Amino acid sequence: MGVGLLIFNPMQKQTSKREAVVLGVAAFLFALGASLFHGPSGHLPMLVVRWVAILLLAAWAVGRGKLTPWIFVAMVAGAELGYDFPAFAVNLRVFSDIFLRLVKTIVAPLILATMITGIAGHGDLKSVGRMGVKSLIYFEVLTTLALGIGLAAINISKAGVGLLMPTAAGASETIAKVAPTHWDDFLLHVFPENIAKSIAEGQILQVAVFAVFFAIALATLSEAKRAPVLRLCESLSEVMFKFTNVVMYFAPIGVGAAMAFTVGHMGLGVLVNLGKLLLTLYGALAAFGLLVLLPTALIAGVPVIRFLKAVAEPASIAFATATSEAALPRAMEAMEAFGVPRRIVSFVIPAGYSFNLDGSTLYLALASIFVAQAAGIHMGWGTQLMMMGTLILTSKGVAGVPRATLVVLLATAATFNLPTEPIFVILGIDALMDMGRTMTNVVGNCLASAVIARWEGEFGTEAPSAVVVEGMAE
Repeated sequence: MGVGLLIFNPMQKQTSKREAVVLGVAAFLFALGASLFHGPSGHLPMLVVRWVAILLLAAWAVGRGKLTPWIFVAMVAGAELGYDFPAFAVNLRVFSDIFLRLVKTIVAPLILATMITGIAGHGDLKSVGRMGVKSLIYFEVLTTLALGIGLAAINISKAGVGLLMPTAAGASETIAKVAPTHWDDFLLHVFPENIAKSIAEGQILQVAVFAVFFAIALATLSEAKRAPVLRLCESLSEVMFKFTNVVMYFAPIGVGAAMAFTVGHMGLGVLVNLGKLLLTLYGALAAFGLLVLLPTALIAGVPVIRFLKAVAEPASIAFATATSEAALPRAMEAMEAFGVPRRIVSFVIPAGYSFNLDGSTLYLALASIFVAQAAGIHMGWGTQLMMMGTLILTSKGVAGVPRATLVVLLATAATFNLPTEPIFVILGIDALMDMGRTMTNVVGNCLASAVIARWEGEFGTEAPSAVVVEGMAE
């Protein structure tokens, strides 16, 4: 074995150097092609240079032999395709929709099977309740900090000040169709009336609530009656993880198509029009990562470098597709492979999709004050803090409702007598903002599962299943 290591290490070092050279050349060519786009040499030569850079990135991905580099290359290639050939790129949305449909078929059965197995298989319902209380405390603390950072960021940048508000055609009619969000509506929405309907509509929280009640009932049965159902759920969860591995082979195509459509449909010029707001959001998300998530990981004793490697793929999928659900199956696999026991992963991450949406809550705080600034309305800190308290309640459960952030934003505007026109200005770059906040949601929930596992003293105590290990090795 010692001789093998002596032979292997120089080869590995040589491969790493070759990959670094390929990446360096690709980055240089891409930067050259982008910076000289308006130069005297014209459009075509620079376009060729950028595509040569992308081909070099593809060669680097081949050498890596893993799925994550291919997703990164697909994001770059998709953005370039959307920029160079927008008329063609907007027709590629069907491939991203296919990928999203395939992933959405995984989510409900995976949550149902893993939560039932985790709770009923564990047997100790008291520890499950303790874990739930810890999770809710963690969720509320972090989402409150996210709201605070969003408020601070928009008050510092004042991105909405001086914005000329266009009157959106049909805006009032659209507003009228949006039902107000009240606490009792949210509470009622948590509980399923028909589990088949909840699965069909992709209502994650309702499926999770059903799974909790079903698992509690199952745990109270005798071993003879409980064992067959538990084995069925365990087998189903393994099948769904395997299903996830198969679907992930399509991820680069789906992600690339999503990026191509976004850039082709909106163009890069949108970054100039509302760039200040966009930079404010991404600056606030970065600050949240550095000032909240990183210290949380360090205090909890989560190995940060290993964690970042584990979440790279689900975060990339979330960023490109702007859909939390698209990354959920891979995020659960990644955290189990990282060392979080499946029973904790299956409880914390689905619950976090309704109660721990750090990126979405930060965005809602930022966007609400942006609306006031754009309308020329001064809001004192007292009013802003009252708005933050409202958002703490109304932002829960937004992952399971399409365009729910729009609903919450409109409801907040109505509550505080703010005009609605600036909201439609924000929608012009909502797709670009959604990428960052969705990625933050996914990373935040992955970290939550690791923190709760450390809090329970069970991090790294349970080996991941062979199917999960196989999927994460690809």
